Amino acid sequence: MEVQETRVQTDRVLTIPNILSMARLVGVPLFLWLILRPVFGGPNSDGWALLVLMLSGISDYLDGKLARKWNQISKLGRLLDPAADRLYILSTLVGLTWREILPWWVTAALLARELMLLVMVGILRRHGYPPPQVNFLGKAATFNLMYAFPLLLLSALDGWPGTLGAIFGWAFAGWGTTLYWWAGILYVVQVRRLVKTDATTD
Repeated sequence: MEVQETRVQTDRVLTIPNILSMARLVGVPLFLWLILRPVFGGPNSDGWALLVLMLSGISDYLDGKLARKWNQISKLGRLLDPAADRLYILSTLVGLTWREILPWWVTAALLARELMLLVMVGILRRHGYPPPQVNFLGKAATFNLMYAFPLLLLSALDGWPGTLGAIFGWAFAGWGTTLYWWAGILYVVQVRRLVKTDATTD
C-alpha cells in the first residue's frame, strides 16, 4: 500500500520493499496475458490469473509494512508502489471488462476518477506543487478494489465458489468504487485550496 511517512527517506534502490513493488509491476503484463488467453483462443488460465492477483495483494500489504518496520522508505518506493497499484487496477479493469465479468459502467466510473486526478496533478504542477499525498480513504479504496477483483474473477466459476465470489466481490467493489470517488473529491478540494491560496499570495 502507498506509504505516508515523515521519516527520513533513503535513496537506496535495492531494498526488500522496492523489490516487492518491482515484482508487482512485472506481474501486470503476466496477469493480462493469463486472463485474456481464452479471448484469443487459448486455454482458460483463470486459476493462475487469480494467483497472480492474490500475490499482488499480499505484496501490496508487505511492501508498505516492511518499509516502515525496517526504515526502508525510499523515494523510488514512493513512486513504484502507487504506480503498481494503479497499473494493477487498470489491467484488471481491462481484463475483467473484456471478459464481460465486470460491467462497462463500473470500469467507466473508475477510469473517470483516474482521469480527474490526472487533471488535478497537471494543475498542481502548473503551480509548482507535487502530486497530493495519498489519504486514508485512498488507501481504503485501493484495499477494497484489490480484494474485489480476484473475488469477481472467482465469480466466473460455477457452483458455490462462484456464488460466494460474486457476493463478496460486488460488496468490495461497491465500497471500493465509492471510497475511490470520495478520496478523489477530497483531492479536488485539496487542490482547489492550494491553488486559491497560491492566487491570494501573488
